[in-house]
Amino acid sequence: MKEVPEILQQIPQNYYVLLSSTLFIIGVIGVLTRRNALIIFMSVELMLNAVNLLLTTFSAYKSDPTGQVFVFFIMAVAAAEVAVGLAIIVMMYRYMRSIDVGILDRLKF
Repeated sequence: MKEVPEILQQIPQNYYVLLSSTLFIIGVIGVLTRRNALIIFMSVELMLNAVNLLLTTFSAYKSDPTGQVFVFFIMAVAAAEVAVGLAIIVMMYRYMRSIDVGILDRLKF
């Protein structure tokens, strides 16, 4: 088994877990409390990055590249989400002249 790189040994693993948890909680609060579609979108991206940080940390400490492979797939999904999400936000703004998610009930038939 390979050793953990020296720079990671200087920072305890608990700090990474605490940072990742804090970022994820900030993202969840942003999704639940904000009405602006862009802020919600950025909060979801923040949550994905928090998970990526945690997976990379565990992967480095365990010397197992599986976590880094998962990070690659999460980044690919996030890139697709950005393309589709921004297209939806642009169309929402064109139709309603607002990106407030509270007025999305106008889209019902």
